[in-house]
Amino acid sequence: MKRTSAEYKSSIKPVWCAGCSEYSVLSSVQKVLAELDIPPEDIVVVSGIGCSGRFSHYLNAYSLHGTHGRALPISLGVKAARPDLTVLTVGGDGDGLGIGGGHISHAARKNVDLTYLMIDNRIYGLTKGQASPTTPLGAKTKTSPYGVYEDALAAIPIFLAYDVSFIARGNIGDVSEISELVTAAITHKGMSIVYIVSPCRTFPVEGFKETVESSEVVPADHDRTDRLKAMELAYSYSPLYTGIFYQIRKPTLGDRLRDDTDRAQAEAGGKEVTIEQILQSFA
Repeated sequence: MKRTSAEYKSSIKPVWCAGCSEYSVLSSVQKVLAELDIPPEDIVVVSGIGCSGRFSHYLNAYSLHGTHGRALPISLGVKAARPDLTVLTVGGDGDGLGIGGGHISHAARKNVDLTYLMIDNRIYGLTKGQASPTTPLGAKTKTSPYGVYEDALAAIPIFLAYDVSFIARGNIGDVSEISELVTAAITHKGMSIVYIVSPCRTFPVEGFKETVESSEVVPADHDRTDRLKAMELAYSYSPLYTGIFYQIRKPTLGDRLRDDTDRAQAEAGGKEVTIEQILQSFA
């Protein structure tokens, strides 16, 4: 029997602000998981701190609501230990590009087969409106009453510089596009990031309507393997491109670990060798 999105709803009721776009993202993810027919018991959701940190509570799956900025390394450990599981990482701009930003490069180097949903509302919304790493220059917030004096981080170029093997951006004004991007990300073999532009309704630093109207899908003839062209599109703000910027196939962390295991077994004369035996040989 085909699964339904209701099977991925937990018994905990979401408590985001009225009108928050996180509701739409959650609904999209539940729909995608049902369409991909992934058993809930084969899914692990790891989230950090902030509005998006609550995401893991609302999915019927194994979940962990971790500490600030540590969702990615936890997810990496889960996938390394249980490569058979579908691992979803969820975080916001503060959690993912602030204290947790340093973890992206190392997860990308390993090309861990997980999907990272970064939901950017350009503010620390849960803690009542402080400036985040992506808050626009000049915006007035609780921590910048005279306007933000730092340049905002450009997320997509950062992901491209780290050579994340799948990079996409969605706009919450087009929920169907987000579902398509999440589907493509989960089915991609390797590290995937879906960056979702989601203006905060309670502490807005940019208009929802303006953000939606400025968006445009990446050109149909865009070569997704061309990182330099993807970088050029990523630095466009008018229009703000959405869709898949970059996608390549390269060995995942699981592939590389299996190669090491195979070599170790070959050196042992083809006999099956356990990880414990390999470690003991270096004692």
